Amino acid sequence: MIKVCKFGGTSMADGTTVRRVAAILESDPERKYVVVSAPGKRYGADVKVTDLLYETHAEVAETGKCGPSYMKVCERFESVARELGLPSPAELLAETGREIEREKSADFTASRGEYLCARLVSGFLGVPFVDARDVVKFTPDGKLDGPRTFALTAAALAGKERAVLPGFYGEGADGKVKTFSRGGSDISGAILARAVGADLYENWTDVSGFLAADPRVVASPAPIEMLSYRELRELSYMGADVLHSESIFPVREAEIPVRIKNTFRPGDEGTLIVPVSRYRYTGRAVTGIAGKKNFTVILLEKALMNAEIGFTYRVLEVLYRHNISFEHIPSGIDTMSFVIDSEAIGGVLDEVCAEIRAAARPDSMRVFNDIALIAVVGHGMSRTIGISARLFDAIARAGVNVRMIDQGSSEIDIIVGVENAQYERTIRAVYEEFFDKTDD
Repeated sequence: MIKVCKFGGTSMADGTTVRRVAAILESDPERKYVVVSAPGKRYGADVKVTDLLYETHAEVAETGKCGPSYMKVCERFESVARELGLPSPAELLAETGREIEREKSADFTASRGEYLCARLVSGFLGVPFVDARDVVKFTPDGKLDGPRTFALTAAALAGKERAVLPGFYGEGADGKVKTFSRGGSDISGAILARAVGADLYENWTDVSGFLAADPRVVASPAPIEMLSYRELRELSYMGADVLHSESIFPVREAEIPVRIKNTFRPGDEGTLIVPVSRYRYTGRAVTGIAGKKNFTVILLEKALMNAEIGFTYRVLEVLYRHNISFEHIPSGIDTMSFVIDSEAIGGVLDEVCAEIRAAARPDSMRVFNDIALIAVVGHGMSRTIGISARLFDAIARAGVNVRMIDQGSSEIDIIVGVENAQYERTIRAVYEEFFDKTDD
């Protein structure tokens, strides 16, 4: 069995945490290949190495030379090396500084946190270092060149029992270092797992997997033992930010399971994320609850809307001209609502509404601001009678007025819209209904 492990910034913060990582890897011989992030915060007021490197780029852009920010980067890596009993990386850090000054690239500079960290970790573990620049490739339009990347990665690791790779970056079509835009090291770990045909991709972080609700809203929410990729997509989209679903598309496509693990509590089971074909019903109807605030809803009403060809198209054309995407479009026989992120439409709301009136000529239009969306997600919902009744009874008992309802045809989620001010109350009421009571 082959396991690929990715360790986040908190797992790389200092020598003590790197030793934890080494112990985790040594405890299981199936953990063969490792992707590391740049060192994160050691304490609350600390600064992540990646942030220091972006400051370094700004200094180089202004003066042509690495300045105080890069000195702090050097101090961090010197400290890690000392704590691990490794030789001083002064020469490597000096050469990296000269490269940063030559390249004058934000992507190159930001990537050096992962590069330097992987160099130190590979030295400490005594296993080969493989530079992501040599194996992770992007197309001219900036997208991951999957087939080429998987082939190059597999070839680079052939004959290597173990290896360490830096996350977050690869090489663009122009031959220069390019970073991923979001979830960079998570993507790198997923790429590595796909390339070597891993049986499991372990994503190590500072939490023990997903929780059934936001712990900032619900006290001690239940852990989620298992998620399908579809459930992950719904929950992460609605704000559950342990792992973004888009960051693991290589393993999702190959149906490689992912386990979220806690570096600081390695004995915890964590959350297992699996393809729908391997999902096992846990007996609980609802898997998790997630939500986000600050949406704007544009409600249109028009008699015989369903018979009017092109009505929706004309509204969407207005949004397209303003480069505005929508989140949901709940509809009735003569009504249609467009749910839009308030930040995206805030500066042009009046203009957009005027153009919609002119293009679609609705009988009436109403705008609701400060709306929060809450998603109740779970494969068990479709096999459980009365889920909707329980959901809306719980919300009603909490004294909350539902402003919008949207249920997808997949039957794994129900989304409700409430006022921002009632968001926390609604989350707690729904959680109490489905997690503090026993499902039938």
